[in-house]
Amino acid sequence: MSTAPAAPRRRPSAAEQGEGWHAPGQDAGWLNPLRERFLLRLLVKKELRVRYRGSALGMLWSYVKPAVQFIVFYLALGVFLQLNKGDSAYAVYLFSGIVAINLFGEVFGNATRSITGNAPLVSKIYLPSQLFPWASMLVALVHFLPQLVVLLVGALLYGWTPGGTELLAFGLGMGILIVFTMGLGMLTAALNAAFRDVENFVDLIVMVATWLSPVMYRVSMVQDAIGGTFWYWLYILNPLTIVVELFHTAFWRHLPSTVEAMEADPRFAASGVSDLWWVGVLIAVATFAAGTVVFERSKRRFAQEL
Repeated sequence: MSTAPAAPRRRPSAAEQGEGWHAPGQDAGWLNPLRERFLLRLLVKKELRVRYRGSALGMLWSYVKPAVQFIVFYLALGVFLQLNKGDSAYAVYLFSGIVAINLFGEVFGNATRSITGNAPLVSKIYLPSQLFPWASMLVALVHFLPQLVVLLVGALLYGWTPGGTELLAFGLGMGILIVFTMGLGMLTAALNAAFRDVENFVDLIVMVATWLSPVMYRVSMVQDAIGGTFWYWLYILNPLTIVVELFHTAFWRHLPSTVEAMEADPRFAASGVSDLWWVGVLIAVATFAAGTVVFERSKRRFAQEL
């Protein structure tokens, strides 16, 4: 029994390509989030609607969760263990680290689950796969903004005056954090499509990162404990340590109370880790490149793996 040959796929004309049309199955790779901005916005709106469907508080959870986390950490570490001793602005120190780690955890976790969480879309219709982890990252940024507002208000109450150093440190910290975490997220998203154990492993990484970053304690304490060893250098060259210290430089290190404490003890806030921002940039770019390559090579198997 003979079958009729399949009709050749029509390629878009030059005029259609100029309007953004392209043949099915063809995309721009890692540039898809820039070229498919309309689809990206739709996915972000969909993620937000799904997350808060049936919720009475809605976006208020973006305030409630970090507030409860901050109160627990502040009471357990700042008050009970007296880590706030000698630092009247310990609340700013603590919360500036918490918002950085929370953003890392949400971007990393959401990006890891972005392909498996959108299995019906990935397996039934064609959409550029890169849009899913990037939409997850933008959703995380939406939740990050309320926390940032609370941090800004708290820092202002302690006499924070933003200058060039503070703004540069914040910009570098955000850039390193987003690029590094998206690289990890695309790598784990590709692996998680084949092995669901990956998302549980990511949860463990986020938990460990919270405690092995200078969020609740100062780097000088780590230096006093293991200073000069291989583990200390591994600790300070960790991109998350660099990011958290950049956030501390942006919001805490130049507060009047911190400057006063440094005059009495020069080691109080001087870690030098934020000066290693260039190491964080190099590691973040290398991680992003590796994650992009793995994701690009794996995306054609997503539909079958799901």
